[in-house]
Amino acid sequence: MKQVILVGVAASLLAACVSVPQRSDQVDQARAEIDTLAQEPLAQQAAGRDLAAARQSLQQAEVAQQQHQPPAVVDHLAYLALRHAQAGEARVSEAGARQEVARAQEDRNKILLDSRTREAQNAQTQAQTAQAQAQSAQAQAQDAQARAEQAKNEALAAQSQLASTQQQLADLQAKKTDRGMVLTLGDVLFDTGQSTLKPGADLVIGRLAGFLTANPQTKIMIEGHTDSRGSDEYNEALSERRAQSVANALTLHGVSQDSFRTMGRGKAYPVASNDTPEGRQQNRRVEIIFSDNSGQFAQAPH
Repeated sequence: MKQVILVGVAASLLAACVSVPQRSDQVDQARAEIDTLAQEPLAQQAAGRDLAAARQSLQQAEVAQQQHQPPAVVDHLAYLALRHAQAGEARVSEAGARQEVARAQEDRNKILLDSRTREAQNAQTQAQTAQAQAQSAQAQAQDAQARAEQAKNEALAAQSQLASTQQQLADLQAKKTDRGMVLTLGDVLFDTGQSTLKPGADLVIGRLAGFLTANPQTKIMIEGHTDSRGSDEYNEALSERRAQSVANALTLHGVSQDSFRTMGRGKAYPVASNDTPEGRQQNRRVEIIFSDNSGQFAQAPH
């Protein structure tokens, strides 16, 4: 009887653990950013659509958490919520700047009216004062207008960056995995048993370098993999050299060494059977794992 009770308790505890969604820093950051936007006095007036879109993406991320979907999916939805919230904040800043322009213009008009009233008493002095004040008001108006234009440009840039990052990763043929977005460079980039990149690899490396240059906040992990032929020591060293060859090529294309790390995995993580030539060729590869927009990597199974 005691064994039955213990088994039941253990099963209940296990079910409770499974049901608890994994915490995501991306979701927390997006939620905080949305709360900040929602508290802005001009949020509904100036950024109602952005706020609604951010809340919708956040809700989708939270649902994905509850459904235990891969962290990369949750983080992507949270990232969309964050970008919508940031775009909304930029719109709020733009609207506030426009109000400042209007207030500055009103102040300028008031200053001019007051100066005319006082002209009869001290025409020369009041004229000089009015001119100085008018110039100051005009400078404030121009400054506010410049800040309004800057806020508008920032809002457009935020939207453009979101779309551009998604399209660039798609163009690179990176795929979503539980480790994040992963780009696989096949064995055709190297001669058999060698770690020197073939000339044909330069096109792929150039496109990857272009993406990293355009998205300096994104970091990558470069992992080398081999098939099962040869000793563990040989394969680990070969995989490390191949990963380093890709890193060196990126450096030659102007990518900062702070943008990547390298690692040799040897033959430990095959993606296909090593019993056939085709399977071994798939296992001989270099994988590029992309971080999220804050430079953080998803939890890796390796």
